[in-house]
Amino acid sequence: MSIKKVNTKIDFISAEHDILDFWNENGIFQKRRTKNTGKTKWSFIDGPITANNPMGVHHAWGRSLKDIYNRYKAMCGYDLRYQNGFDCQGLWVEVEVEKELGFKTKREVEEYGIEKFVTLCKERVIKYSAIQTEQSKRLGYWMDWDNSYYTMSDENNYTIWSFLKKLWSEGKVYRGNDVVPWSGRSGTSYSQMEIIEGRKLVSHKSVFVRFPIKDRENEYLLVWTTTPWTLSSNVVVGVNVNLDYVKLKAQDGSLYYFAKENLEFQRLNKQFKDKKQWVEGVPKLKTIAQIFKERGGYEECEIIKGADMVGWKYDGPYDHFEAQKEHGGYPVINEDLKEKGISSIGLHSVINPGKDGIGNDIVVGGEGTGIVHMAPGCGDIDHKVGKKLGLVNIAPLNDESKFIDKFGWLTGKIATEQETTDAIIQDLKDRGFLVHVEDYPHVYPHCWRSGDELVFRLVDEWYINMDWRGKIKNIVDDINWIPEWGKDREHEWLDNMGDWMISKKRFWGLALPIWTFEDDSFYVIGSKEELKELAVEGWDEFEGNSPHRPWIDKVKIKHPKTGLIGTRIKDVGNPWLDAGIVPFSTLKYNTDREYWNDWFPGDFVTECFPGQFRNWFYSLLAMSAELEGKAPFKTLLGHALVKDETGREMHKSWGNAIWFDDAAEKMGVDVMRWMYATQHIEHNLLFGYGHADEVRKKLITLWNVYSFYATYAAVDGFDPSKHNLDKTSLTILDKWILAKTHLLIKDARLSLDEYRVDQFMKKFELFLDELSNWYIRRNRRRFWKSEDDYDKNTAYATLYHVLTHIIRIVAPVLPFVSETIYRNLVLNSVKEMPESVHLCDYPESNESWIDLELISNVDALKKLVELGRSARNQSKQKIRQPLAKASFAVENDAIAQFVEDNKGIVLDELNVKSVERITEADQLISYKIKPNLRTLGQKYGKGLAEIRKLLDLCDPSELVDEIQQSNLINLKSGEYVLNREDIFIETEAEDGFAAASDGGITVGLSLEITEDLQLEGMVRDLVRAVQNMRKDAGFAVEDRIEISWDLDGQIANAVRKFDSYFRTETLTNSIIDHLNNADHSSQVDLSDKIYTIHLKKI
Repeated sequence: MSIKKVNTKIDFISAEHDILDFWNENGIFQKRRTKNTGKTKWSFIDGPITANNPMGVHHAWGRSLKDIYNRYKAMCGYDLRYQNGFDCQGLWVEVEVEKELGFKTKREVEEYGIEKFVTLCKERVIKYSAIQTEQSKRLGYWMDWDNSYYTMSDENNYTIWSFLKKLWSEGKVYRGNDVVPWSGRSGTSYSQMEIIEGRKLVSHKSVFVRFPIKDRENEYLLVWTTTPWTLSSNVVVGVNVNLDYVKLKAQDGSLYYFAKENLEFQRLNKQFKDKKQWVEGVPKLKTIAQIFKERGGYEECEIIKGADMVGWKYDGPYDHFEAQKEHGGYPVINEDLKEKGISSIGLHSVINPGKDGIGNDIVVGGEGTGIVHMAPGCGDIDHKVGKKLGLVNIAPLNDESKFIDKFGWLTGKIATEQETTDAIIQDLKDRGFLVHVEDYPHVYPHCWRSGDELVFRLVDEWYINMDWRGKIKNIVDDINWIPEWGKDREHEWLDNMGDWMISKKRFWGLALPIWTFEDDSFYVIGSKEELKELAVEGWDEFEGNSPHRPWIDKVKIKHPKTGLIGTRIKDVGNPWLDAGIVPFSTLKYNTDREYWNDWFPGDFVTECFPGQFRNWFYSLLAMSAELEGKAPFKTLLGHALVKDETGREMHKSWGNAIWFDDAAEKMGVDVMRWMYATQHIEHNLLFGYGHADEVRKKLITLWNVYSFYATYAAVDGFDPSKHNLDKTSLTILDKWILAKTHLLIKDARLSLDEYRVDQFMKKFELFLDELSNWYIRRNRRRFWKSEDDYDKNTAYATLYHVLTHIIRIVAPVLPFVSETIYRNLVLNSVKEMPESVHLCDYPESNESWIDLELISNVDALKKLVELGRSARNQSKQKIRQPLAKASFAVENDAIAQFVEDNKGIVLDELNVKSVERITEADQLISYKIKPNLRTLGQKYGKGLAEIRKLLDLCDPSELVDEIQQSNLINLKSGEYVLNREDIFIETEAEDGFAAASDGGITVGLSLEITEDLQLEGMVRDLVRAVQNMRKDAGFAVEDRIEISWDLDGQIANAVRKFDSYFRTETLTNSIIDHLNNADHSSQVDLSDKIYTIHLKKI
């Protein structure tokens, strides 16, 4: 048994497929489960992925986080359920099936046949759940894929029935008539939580129209709207009784009333300037003053209060439509108003609509005109005002968003189509109502699945009365919210949400278990058993089928009290009922309460936060608060969105969408998981191949560290089982990297226990850089030595210890590369080890290795070297050119002594001949402090001038010390507090030095170069050239060589002077005049002359 040499060039993607085969063939996942069975349980509840299309890279972020924490908890020994979920029911599936069938409307579905349509929906879910299963496996997502839950399952649907039954028994389920968002394309309404998901920035034709005031000749109310189609159904107009309104005389003598402050108001001016929330191509909006100036000018005649206008009567723009004349409203008739002979026309007047439900004025100045056209049958706020004031409703649209009868020439036209809008505008113009038309950019609700514009429509829907939201709020505070502000966001939603609309007039979804009767009563069924007990018709046709349409529609029941025969409503349920019930349905709440008690509440859930706090998170909380009165999970992690590399949303139509399969096979899954794991959860992830290339470099660094160890250990036959770590033989850097390793383990556990893998990965990246670019680079000669001495074996043992620990701590994040490394690094080195890194325990930190003082000292030494290199870069002296001296200033005597004790490292790293400490940094460097005018101007405004004077009066060195020690500068006894971004620090080295300073350390390099230093620099250039030739020739790192060349002059003298150094660095055994059969030859440029060099491997 011995470790194998490893090529530095690795095909990560091919290796990932090899690991997938290894896991599958050897049952590694099942072995992990078996190992943990019966131990302490850790309950993860999966938010179901919509089984409707292949996965995109946005799905993979959440799924990667889920797998990372699952793997971590498994390596910590917890027993897990590993149940994945598929979201199956709802409009998102229906829309795709309709596309496949070429359908445009609900009626086409009904003509095709609901049973056939629903069957196709089920088949689509099965198809794409299978595809997503394979994609998830490719992601390395370990789940019990034979036990996934489906929200279309009988268990899930019947558990929701029991939830609705409980609410109904408490009087919380009701049928309501309300104005709700409606999709004409899909033929269904949308709840509050859904409408927010489909909001889009678009440009609409908005209009300023004039309503003639009755009994006031040539006087008009100036009204503005972005939905001209709603003018057909106007009932009243609203004003703010406390606002000032101007009476303006136009050039033609017409008199207009509108809010005074709106006259010169710069509408959407900031959005136009910033080009944020603005639609490209839309011109700057005009003020009302500009509109009237372009019509010949105006004169301000009088100012009155809004209160003085209340009660004015007016003529509406579409009073000639029959619907406007219908007593009691149309088509929904208020019988009381009908008996009184009240129509919309009879109500046309100026009203005071007052305030909304949270105390804000409904009518405000600024945008618009301060006079709001109100159509209670077409707007949610308007409808609430109408209810409060007893107004009629004019509801003009059918379920396809088409105008119904009694709307004249508009009947049959689709309200949201541009042709309809254009026709309305032209009609308003022809009849003298139109004052101005413009393109107006705003955020408008769209169907979040089909993409069509929504309208507000008066319909009957089913609701849950949420007057018990206090029960939900009580459990919100019991949850650990990550990020913390998620709790406040959830409370805010609960405080302002309305009742929960749970019905949809569609086909594929939860069949709401509501049966209605001829006396207008309704009954909610709570289980399949209860349905069978009450069924009087259709049970035989239903039995054996799932509780979906159309099978469930055939069952009629007998009301247990009245004896009336009832029919199920045709509505299906809101899909968030499906997902919200999973902590109960998947944990066998109704069938195995002992099992449910073992796994409830869940320890952890995670999904994308922007949408889910009002969707899945809300429904989880609501359903659990009602059923059990406690939180369904202990910790909730919400992450941000995945966008493209430029920050735009990903859309297939824009050509910037990246599908999971493409990313997995082009960039590799470990690269993807690294990207996901490192991303701060509150910030959107800008995903793309450029970002992936940067991450791949880090993965290659990890591989190269392993490859370095494996290659030399294989050559030397190093056996870690025979060489344990001996603290007495460790070098300073051995102790340092071991201390860093165990500190990283400690940080990893802390971060992962707090569900912040991003914090761990940031530290891992820093550690990896230190391991590669500091520890290994500083110690490579220990591995190169030909003799197997104690120091060399100590270096091997140290690096083996580090590697075996870091691949285990990073295994949950990078399951493939960690497994690949483990199978050679460990299994080919040590007997009787677990066959997979994922069967290992998660490492525990050993406090005895953590020496914080040593870490601080070595980190300061590293900082000193970095500053020295920075100084070199400023002086443009290449690192291979030796310099005479490095001087440093540091106040901490312990650090200074540590540098002195380890000055060999500084000498080598900075390529200098001596190191000395000086007492004052200003012997090496001077400073200039300049204010950052942008940040300080924002913070202190007029105080900026005084700050500039104060900075000029201060000693720059003292200011630098202050900012380096406390990150703050206090001026004028704290009146002005400046942080690091508020100042610019300019440095200037003293004559003869290159210098740099930071963190209380200053380093200066002497720039005087003697002849010997110049010769040594030449040899170092030659060493670099030969090392590059060795690499180009494909020589192994341990191969020794012979060399011949045509060097002459100063470079030849340099080689003779530094012969031993050259041979050691290049593994050269002999330098001869002529080399027969060279393995590799090349021309190199040394000191502005071309030489030919020949190499031969011995």
